[in-house]
Amino acid sequence: MDMERRQAADWFHALRDRIVAAFEALEDRGPGTTAPGRFEVTPTTRAEDGGGGLMSVMRGGRVFEKVGVNWSEVHGTLAPRAQAAMAARGVPGMAEDPRFWASGISLVAHMQNPHAPAVHMNTRMFWTPGAWWFGGGADLNPCIEYAEDTAHFHGTLRDACTAHGADYYDRFKAWADEYFFIPHRGRARGVGGIFYDDLNTGSWAADFAFTRAVGEAFLPAFLPLAEQRMATPFDAGDRDRQLVHRGLYAEYNLVYDRGTKFGLETGHNADAVLMSLPPLARWP
Repeated sequence: MDMERRQAADWFHALRDRIVAAFEALEDRGPGTTAPGRFEVTPTTRAEDGGGGLMSVMRGGRVFEKVGVNWSEVHGTLAPRAQAAMAARGVPGMAEDPRFWASGISLVAHMQNPHAPAVHMNTRMFWTPGAWWFGGGADLNPCIEYAEDTAHFHGTLRDACTAHGADYYDRFKAWADEYFFIPHRGRARGVGGIFYDDLNTGSWAADFAFTRAVGEAFLPAFLPLAEQRMATPFDAGDRDRQLVHRGLYAEYNLVYDRGTKFGLETGHNADAVLMSLPPLARWP
């Protein structure tokens, strides 16, 4: 499994590089005369055990108000609380052996223009001595929804899923609808997408190929929407809707998001874990 772990970590890193380059190229085409935004890249380390990653954050660009594209590869021993949570999920051997390894890419983009949708994407591989699995997904978070944008985003993800499993899109869309729901608000945080976790069909190659397909689908699903909406005129009312919607996003990530909880509980760099939070938000 050492070779497979290396292959997965390297691919997540390469995907990170491609997305960063594509977002900076979009900044070059963005509206306005200010300098196009650029990512600030900071190496990260875990407070305990081993590993780290790259935190890449752009702030105040022409198109992106704040966007983070993080890559990580970490290993060590799970803290008792995280170990217990994994054991409760049925991870084989976790109750006896808390060692783990994980690598992945995590992305959240908050846009300057309220008509351009915020977006999230992540893909990851997790290994323990008794098991391995893949997880990830993507969801679109517009404050001003366009039906055609939602259809394009979901259609691109559907094509990526269907090539690997006839039922994957329906299963993982339903999982996203359940997962990206804010119970205390009684509503979803956006218009959905796909979400999957604990994916181990018995074929590492097949599951890794599917996870690559999810990552590959992200730019075709999102970039056309950002480019189409980045210069749309907007007013103060649109901006207010955007800030209120960001409040929902912040509530979800701080209260419910599994990745946020895991990152903080395993000692990863707190700034990297919380890079998903918007730069500005408002509550009614």
